Amino acid sequence: MPEVELKPCFLTPKQVKPEYPLFVYLPGMDGTGQLLRSQTAGLEVGFDVRCLAIPRQDLTSWDVLTSNVLDLIHAELERSSQRPVYLCGESFGGCLAMKVAVQAPQLFKRIILINPASAFKLRPWLDWTSQLMYLVPGCFYDVGALGLLPFLASLPRISRSVRHELLKTMRSVPPETVNWRVSMLREFTIDENQLRSLKQTVLLIAGASDRLLPSVSEIQRLATIIPHSKTLVIPDGGHACLLEEGVNLYEILQSHNFLDIKNHPGNTQFSLEMAKAYKIHNQAN
Repeated sequence: MPEVELKPCFLTPKQVKPEYPLFVYLPGMDGTGQLLRSQTAGLEVGFDVRCLAIPRQDLTSWDVLTSNVLDLIHAELERSSQRPVYLCGESFGGCLAMKVAVQAPQLFKRIILINPASAFKLRPWLDWTSQLMYLVPGCFYDVGALGLLPFLASLPRISRSVRHELLKTMRSVPPETVNWRVSMLREFTIDENQLRSLKQTVLLIAGASDRLLPSVSEIQRLATIIPHSKTLVIPDGGHACLLEEGVNLYEILQSHNFLDIKNHPGNTQFSLEMAKAYKIHNQAN
């Protein structure tokens, strides 16, 4: 029987929290969403987390991917329409997050972009060599993935188990999918006027030691375009900085006043009020 490829979907944690703000994470080039696991426990302190998973054989355009993500978000909001939505995109997902944000800016309370791959064109040699990738035989991709590891992350800052998981994830993506997504990055464009019209606060994060893309320069460039933006450079952080020990995305959001303090479940006062209400409810029953 022919292989059936599903549409993109959201990975959902075991415990769904519809009363919490919705946190939507759009992953990097692998598209699996599996690499967010090191951050999930921290984020679930104050969010109902959803992670986009793109089928391995997916060769759709930016417009189709954007539409698919928005459909998934709308489906989540049908269950709980009043909660705020945080949109987070990393690398390839950072480009997708920009597309999604300008398409439906009214949906999002906050936006986070981490090492956005819109920096791709700022490295002309990377753009040029990527156009030759289709000449590389598929059997060499496993070797290439291993050689790419030092460019993706600061390896001394990543545990051995996470390093193996990263390599396994990279090797799981078929060569034709890698080539297609690289071609998408080459062709990526975003209307700067639409970015300028964003009214929500945008947190731009870059690893200072990103060896794959000039991410620090890119977030500085985006900060001159996006009116309500903050920048954060993670010292010694690589391109896959969320995998690195000592990097806690939820704590970063807290320290940069990026949470909805008034209504956010991660807020201490809110949590105390919830606990008090729970105790009263139990006594009444």
